[in-house]
Amino acid sequence: MGRAVAKPIKHNHKITMTDYRRYRINGGTYFFTVNLADRNQTLLTERIDTLRESFRFVKEAHPFEINAIAIMPEHLHTIWTLPDGDDDFSQRWRQIKSAFSREIAKEEKISKSRLRKQERGIWQRRFWEHAIRDEDDFKRHVDYIHFNPVKHGYVQKVADWPYSSFHQYVRLGILPEDWAGNDDEFGVDLDSCGFENDTD
Repeated sequence: MGRAVAKPIKHNHKITMTDYRRYRINGGTYFFTVNLADRNQTLLTERIDTLRESFRFVKEAHPFEINAIAIMPEHLHTIWTLPDGDDDFSQRWRQIKSAFSREIAKEEKISKSRLRKQERGIWQRRFWEHAIRDEDDFKRHVDYIHFNPVKHGYVQKVADWPYSSFHQYVRLGILPEDWAGNDDEFGVDLDSCGFENDTD
C-alpha cells in the first residue's frame, strides 16, 4: 500500500472533487481511533503541544508517516503508513500514550486493575484499527477524519477546526478551503468504534 497523494480534478475551472492516488509500497496503511478513558475530559486539545511532542518523540525512534489526522478533545482519528516490513503500530501507540501520560498530573480516576498493574487511567487501553484496503477505502477514511469535528458539533465548517490535517491538504492544493464532506457519503460507519470506559 502506498503513500497517499491526492490530485484535484477541475471541472469548469472549479475544483469539484478529489482524486486520491495511491503508490504501492510494502509498508501497511492503517486507520486508528484512540480515546481517552474519561470521555468527558478535554486533555487532547488542552494539552495539544504535549500530544504533538509525544508523536514527534516516538516518530524519531520508530518512524511512520501520518497521512491524515484530526484531534478532538477526548479522542482522535488518524491514518498512518508504516515503513516497509513493519507492522508494529501497537508499540508506537503504547509509547505515544506513555509519553503523553508522563506529562499529565496524576489526577485521573484509576481502576483497581490499573492500580495493580501500575497503569495510569488517562487512555482507554484498546484502540480501533482498520487496515486500509485500497484507494477508495483511503479516501473514505480521510474524508471521515476531516469531517469529524463537524460531525461532533465542535465547528460548523471543516476549515474552522485547528487540530486537523485538513489545513495541510489545503496548503498542498489537495482540497479546497471550502471543502465540506457529508458524512452520509463516506460509507464508513465509525460511531461504534469507540470503546466503553474500562471498569474492571
